[in-house]
Amino acid sequence: MKPGPHGLKLGTVTYNIAKDWDVPTIIKNLTEAGFDAVELRTTHKHGVEITLSPAQRAEVRKQFESSPVKIGGLGTTCEFHAADQAVVRKNIDETKAWVKLAKDLGSPSVKVRPNGLVKDVPEEKTLEQIGKSLAECAAFAQDNGIKVQLEVHGTETQRVPRIRKIFDYAGNPAALRACWNSNQTDLLDGGFDANFTLLKSQIGQIHMRDLMLEEYPWRKLISNLAEMNFAGYCFAEIPESTDPVRVLKYFRGMFRAYQGL
Repeated sequence: MKPGPHGLKLGTVTYNIAKDWDVPTIIKNLTEAGFDAVELRTTHKHGVEITLSPAQRAEVRKQFESSPVKIGGLGTTCEFHAADQAVVRKNIDETKAWVKLAKDLGSPSVKVRPNGLVKDVPEEKTLEQIGKSLAECAAFAQDNGIKVQLEVHGTETQRVPRIRKIFDYAGNPAALRACWNSNQTDLLDGGFDANFTLLKSQIGQIHMRDLMLEEYPWRKLISNLAEMNFAGYCFAEIPESTDPVRVLKYFRGMFRAYQGL
């Protein structure tokens, strides 16, 4: 699908609708569905992992570059909230390995996440630790021409004011962006408009659930993105289906309808 007049680009996360597709199937199905890109989430059948050899990386890159479907990002499970500093260091080093993979594949970004607060550790200390860890990752990413996307994620940490604090502790580096996750908690803490404003200048990509879920303000989200000439990918992150291409076509139709296309 070519971007509409608002320039919004559509992709899907392999979690969960495409988790059992290898790379050729991803390209085939998303081409048929009219999607622009895919976020390749770790542990899925596509097998795009940091363990790939240089030759395997080159082959994956070639397949996508020869197709209408682009790699819109790599989805990791790297997180930085643990009380054990050895665990935090392991996740920072793994993020750097994903950045190297992204560079080799031609992926623009790597997604990481906060995944909650730590019991018996002051909240501000944990948020600062996540922020400082991300600052190191973002500096490495910038040196490699890659962005780090921080997903608005985790039972406590998905609250947008906490994500805002994490960015502030990180120093708001240019290579660190927010992956807006379309959580119901976006409607708390002053409401959708207040939360969107908190992260507006940092948003680098979007995760969207099923667009027929009326409890979430999809029209407002998509309208806001269009008004700010959002250049990143909007990724469908939706459940499995026995008829996935048909479901993705419906998703694309609703996505276009919300844009007035």
